[in-house]
Amino acid sequence: MNISRYLTEDLIKLEMETIIEPSEESHSLVRWRSDGKEKILDELVGLLETDSRIGNRKKLYEDFVNREKKATTAIGHGLAFPHIRSMQAKEFMIAFARSSEGYDFDCPDDEPARMFFIMAAPPYDDNLYLRVFKSLSEILQYESLRDELLEVQSPGEIIRAIRSYE
Repeated sequence: MNISRYLTEDLIKLEMETIIEPSEESHSLVRWRSDGKEKILDELVGLLETDSRIGNRKKLYEDFVNREKKATTAIGHGLAFPHIRSMQAKEFMIAFARSSEGYDFDCPDDEPARMFFIMAAPPYDDNLYLRVFKSLSEILQYESLRDELLEVQSPGEIIRAIRSYE
């Protein structure tokens, strides 16, 4: 599966900008995590928005938030994989963002999520969506790839690193 074919340099963000600080209204860790996830998802959806292949941005964002409320999309090893099928996706989309500090994203290994692959597809596009999801999950098992994705300094290098494992 040629994942790198769908990932372009304008869909890659080398350092996320979301700042998450506990507020006075965040009375519990659960609420603080939820607020933080929503801010992170907002930034990630903004990355998809640059490609103008989405319908209503607000509805797409809400679809991601509702998906994340069902179960975390963090998979551990510093990775989170927010993914949905939505009427707001005009076609299959994938983007990548990373954070040098990482975020609390309910990773099963309790480590911060430092790399995010966000994926959206129309509800009728199961085949491509599932093939990319499976392929990406397989190559991200390699610690050497995860390390490389954290270290490279340009969007083109992210694409080349993924391509070398496909």
